[in-house]
Amino acid sequence: MKPINLLFITADQWRGDCLSSMGHAVVQTPNLDQLAAESTLFRRHYANAVPCGPSRASLHTGLYLHNHRSGTNGTPLDHRFTNWARELRANGYDPVLFGYTHTAMDPRGVPEDHAGLHNDEGLLPGIRPIIDMGTLCPDWRRFLLSKGYELPEIDGATYSLRGGTALDKFTPEPLIFDKTHTDTYFLTDEVISYIHDFKQNPSTIGQGWCTHLSLRAPHPPWVAAAPYHLRYPVDTLPVAVRQANVDVERDSHPWLAEHLGNARNRSHVDIDRHRLLQSSYYGLMSEVDDNMGRLINWLKDTDQWDNTLLIFTSDHGEQMGDHWMYGKAGFFDQSYHIPLIIRMPGGEPGICEEFTEHVDILPTILTTLGLSVPRQCDGASLLPILQGKPLTNWRTSAHFEFDFRHTQAENALGLNMESACLNVIRDQHYKYVHFADLPCLLFDLQKDPEELVNIATSATTVVAEYAQRLLSWRLRTTDKTLSHLQISRTNGLLDMTK
Repeated sequence: MKPINLLFITADQWRGDCLSSMGHAVVQTPNLDQLAAESTLFRRHYANAVPCGPSRASLHTGLYLHNHRSGTNGTPLDHRFTNWARELRANGYDPVLFGYTHTAMDPRGVPEDHAGLHNDEGLLPGIRPIIDMGTLCPDWRRFLLSKGYELPEIDGATYSLRGGTALDKFTPEPLIFDKTHTDTYFLTDEVISYIHDFKQNPSTIGQGWCTHLSLRAPHPPWVAAAPYHLRYPVDTLPVAVRQANVDVERDSHPWLAEHLGNARNRSHVDIDRHRLLQSSYYGLMSEVDDNMGRLINWLKDTDQWDNTLLIFTSDHGEQMGDHWMYGKAGFFDQSYHIPLIIRMPGGEPGICEEFTEHVDILPTILTTLGLSVPRQCDGASLLPILQGKPLTNWRTSAHFEFDFRHTQAENALGLNMESACLNVIRDQHYKYVHFADLPCLLFDLQKDPEELVNIATSATTVVAEYAQRLLSWRLRTTDKTLSHLQISRTNGLLDMTK
């Protein structure tokens, strides 16, 4: 029997509705749609936190934010927590990285001049980088220099290096690089090369290969290479979901008022400028889709498809003008609802309508590979649904959190670091948003799926019910790493779960 390989793919900042298999009006993703048809498509999958660092901490550790406490980009991830890479490495796999994990290192016991203390995009413990690539992208830049490109001094500016001429003011200007030289194509090629070499090396026979491909696209800056910059004409794009103007949106809540007071977070009022960004955002998705097709077809052609566990997801979503916001923040679904497609060797293709979360990914990887799940995990394995069985005793709602410490809103609203946070419980009927020291919000999603009308003050009974459910969830999911153990004078150390 062939060993099972793991291909764990994340695309950065990909909204959950932006797959044609999810019914998007414009975006076309034929390769991911084909993958979904051969896999399980999770239609109600949610990130547990934003932005990148906190969300990936939940994704990699199986912990909710209130347990791992890496609440912002740059907040250290406590070294005591295990993660999927550590667990697989302890079981004979060699987890390797092409991209980035955005993990700020635990500074305790580390010299003050350690390079990791000067970069919030550190490495997940247990993973071995083949191509380490976040804001800093030395391997890709060396590749581009070998192709004759002149590059900016700042690494991050490489992603937005425009070239050529737009057809007109309604056409996005393309990236200067050929489509076979972009970071997405480069990383996909590097993964293919690594897997090819792995299979050719007799010393690696045993466990399968274990690869995390972490793509930057469609993260900003939204600049797509040709021909992807022309894929979505601006006059075909969906209209943003939002209040009549930004001032009305700001009036709906104090946090929104402060967040939208910063022009960097706010959608362009000029609809033409907005549509240029929107078109490029979708174009980057098409580029990722084409490269996913290229990678999957290579796996099939080299007889590796049938024994590969493949996971495709994103770290979080993107507002893309909805509620007058750009980026990922706050409490709206656009920031948290994301794609999830899982193909298990020998699994049953299907569609899952249950609420699933990023904390479920680690348990799913481990149980699918026949390994035990660490007690620290807050999520649960999705293996039954991959096998064509129902998920029993499953959650009826999704939960996500946002820590907005060190932001303009924290200071302007007179909050401190520990009160600059919110929690969300969201089911098929209502969405309740609880702030530590600000007014709560309640949306009736059946009557108001676009989350435009806060009914918290008029539906106090519902608010009380959902606040109690949220509190119960927090009580049930408090850190349980050692809570099942008991030390007794007579019996020594006891495992109370047995």
